[in-house]
Amino acid sequence: MGKKNKGSTPNLGRTLIKDRFGHTQRRKVDNDTMLHTTELQDGYDWGRLNLSSVTEESSFQAFLRTAELAGTEFQAEKLNITFVNPKQRVGLLSKTQEQRMHEKHHEHREHLKIPRRPKWDQTTSAEDLERAENEAFLNWRRDLAQLQEDEDILMTPYEKNLEFWRQLWRVVERSDVVVQIVDARNPLLFRSTDLESYVKEVKSTKMNMILVNKSDLLTEEQRKHWAEYFDCEGIRTAFYSATLVEEELRREAEAARQESFPELKELREAADEIQQSLNKVEGALDAIERKIQPEEVDKLLLGDKNSPRLLSRTEMIEFLRRIYTGPRHTSQHVTIGMVGYPNVGKSSTINSLMTVKKVSVSATPGKTKRFQTLYLDNDIMLCDCPGLVMPSFVLTKADMLLNGILPIDQMRDHVPAVNLLCERIPRHVLEDRYGILIAKPVEGEDMERVPHSEELLLAYGYNRGFMTSNGQPDQARSARYVLKDYVNGKLLYAMGPPSVIQEEYHTFPERQRKAIEESQLPSQQQRAMRIDKSTSKELDQQFFDDKPSHAHVKGRTNFPNVRLANDGSLVADAGPTAKPWRHVKKERREKLRKKFSHLDEH
Repeated sequence: MGKKNKGSTPNLGRTLIKDRFGHTQRRKVDNDTMLHTTELQDGYDWGRLNLSSVTEESSFQAFLRTAELAGTEFQAEKLNITFVNPKQRVGLLSKTQEQRMHEKHHEHREHLKIPRRPKWDQTTSAEDLERAENEAFLNWRRDLAQLQEDEDILMTPYEKNLEFWRQLWRVVERSDVVVQIVDARNPLLFRSTDLESYVKEVKSTKMNMILVNKSDLLTEEQRKHWAEYFDCEGIRTAFYSATLVEEELRREAEAARQESFPELKELREAADEIQQSLNKVEGALDAIERKIQPEEVDKLLLGDKNSPRLLSRTEMIEFLRRIYTGPRHTSQHVTIGMVGYPNVGKSSTINSLMTVKKVSVSATPGKTKRFQTLYLDNDIMLCDCPGLVMPSFVLTKADMLLNGILPIDQMRDHVPAVNLLCERIPRHVLEDRYGILIAKPVEGEDMERVPHSEELLLAYGYNRGFMTSNGQPDQARSARYVLKDYVNGKLLYAMGPPSVIQEEYHTFPERQRKAIEESQLPSQQQRAMRIDKSTSKELDQQFFDDKPSHAHVKGRTNFPNVRLANDGSLVADAGPTAKPWRHVKKERREKLRKKFSHLDEH
């Protein structure tokens, strides 16, 4: 008998080990999946827990979500890819296109709606209500998609998760006053007129109100323009700044903490005695202000006109307490529903009114998952709604990034947004803010044109040291910093009401820093901040410079018997047949990285 083949008969021990610990495929359960039956994502309860905000979707995700709601199948095709020139207004519209889009927005304004909750009563079952809500929500999404496709209109990436709209419906149903919190720099973009109509549809006695947050970024004259505009619209408006209130509360807490130490208290008393004369004058002014303040607050609350005054925390609470006089949803207190986009300061406003942090703050949609009720006082209850991106007309996607609707950390293309920022913020303001010098237009271009996105980002990235692995300024990283400065108000640009000319509404300060000539900068920085690395002077100099027209051979270049013909070929002259390099000193070899170092410049 021959030698026994070890591989012919399986080893029982090895088979048991592989079956228990080895590389065999995982055994599946009865439903032909590897999930446990308790981990299956089905049922209405699981749908209610699926509370992730969905605003911007890819084509594939949008089709899958729509198919899930409608129970049908769809087909999609890939988008065409185009290459753009960074020296053009990439992603922006011309003046004619902007005017045409504004006309379309005004024409189809009545089609800009939010989803309504279907009618239901106590006899409606949970399954029937869920089916009706899904059908109504799908029809609403279909109408908006058809409007975008037929009229070629761009909208904000509105919330596409039905669970968030269910939270809004509950907040509206139980609130006496629905407060829309808007950003003072562009209130009309964040205001939803259809939400005001829906509030009146739910119950005619309910009241709408607009709270203009971040009003400290506006001047008194700018707030007056908006107060007059909302007076004409017939809606009550209050101007507030959660940031200022939080800073005041922080200073008061710090002062109270310092008062607890006896040494600091004695020093403070000594300082107060030294400045006693000034304190008397200040006390007299405070007394006059206290006499005038109640009259102003009563006039603000009881008057028919909106006041441009920036309200403090106590004034804002008194305003919410006395603004509503109709029948209440709960007799013990008035319920104030707080609704707004992400990043308009809704959570910060609530925290400043409560004096303690009650809700988490985030600029990303979906941070607040469910509505929650908070007692501001014994007779005031706040009802906080999750941040919702409602459908609104916009000109470009870059406009949504600058207004904080889309998260900057998730943007895929920074060029249009930075181009729009450069059109809104003048060149000298950007240079004064960051202490940089943006490259001037080259010969043949308009010297008064706004800088391109790449010109700003190259100068900013080189100045901050944001460089890529190949030694170029990191434009993507620089764009995130610049755009966040715009969203946070460090680069300020405020949109005015339609009745006011924008150039007169918002003006910029004059240049503060001394202008620097580009020729004074180091040559490496001059090349790094240029889109086209070759200037006109360099091209002229390169053309007129006399270059030696001889062949480059390793070790030596000046062979007396070899010359370069017009067609580029080597021609040997009649000469001695002996080796010409025998009695000639060889040239010193030069490293190639030094010889061609000009190719590695920025």
